[in-house]
Amino acid sequence: MRVTVVQMNPGADKAANIAQAARLAAGAIEADRPDIIAFPEIWTCLGGDRATKMAAAELLPEPGSNARGGEAYEALREMAVANRIHVHGGSIGERVGDRLRNTSLLFGPDGREIARYSKIHLFDITAPDGTGYRESSTYDGGSTIVTAKAGQTHCGLAICYDVRFPELFLSLRRAGAELIFLPAAFTLQTGKDHWEVLIRARAIETQCWFAAPATWGQHMEPKGARHTYGHSLICDPWGHVVAKCSDGTGWATARIDPAVTERVRRDMPVLEHRRLA
Repeated sequence: MRVTVVQMNPGADKAANIAQAARLAAGAIEADRPDIIAFPEIWTCLGGDRATKMAAAELLPEPGSNARGGEAYEALREMAVANRIHVHGGSIGERVGDRLRNTSLLFGPDGREIARYSKIHLFDITAPDGTGYRESSTYDGGSTIVTAKAGQTHCGLAICYDVRFPELFLSLRRAGAELIFLPAAFTLQTGKDHWEVLIRARAIETQCWFAAPATWGQHMEPKGARHTYGHSLICDPWGHVVAKCSDGTGWATARIDPAVTERVRRDMPVLEHRRLA
């Protein structure tokens, strides 16, 4: 399976973000012919105030209904059908009453939604420069661990801040995951120190491939500019980064080799050796 991670610089204009995603995806599909393409966290609206985020969010169809969704939902589904590929939609704002969820969607080549995951761990932290982030002021957290098959590959779903909680990834491995998607909008300050090392650690611990598409650059919010780190990457089960984006928008592609997964797990059977969790 060939996997592409797309690196975007989204803003508060949902229509412009959807157009940017379509343009980058078209370039990646033409150049690299992936079997699955993945987008970053909250790429439909990164910036703006709470009202802007609420307006950009979508009411999602009932799982399994195959009913029509909002603009981003349908754009992802149409991309899957038009190119006969799997599409991991990063995450978008899901409207639930007067609150939001940070929700990932996975579509099959026939356009059917095959998985949905809402971010469990909400980003309520203070960055090294004193900037506070309170994701819980707008979003509610999910509570369900999600895996699904994309072709012959068993995939696990996680989002951004989840990467700091290894027990989630152990649960995904135990549920059969071979490839874990981690869309993100990692802050520049935390990303430059922790982004790659955390992903590599989770990959080594779980012996899974990681596909981590991220946002990059400046995003305007009511209190000023926010910067995200980018450096979207794909990591193998031994912890090697096998594909990576530089600064700017773009994409990176790698082949997920099940033989590598099998060899790593056979030669170092850490799941069977685990005693404390």
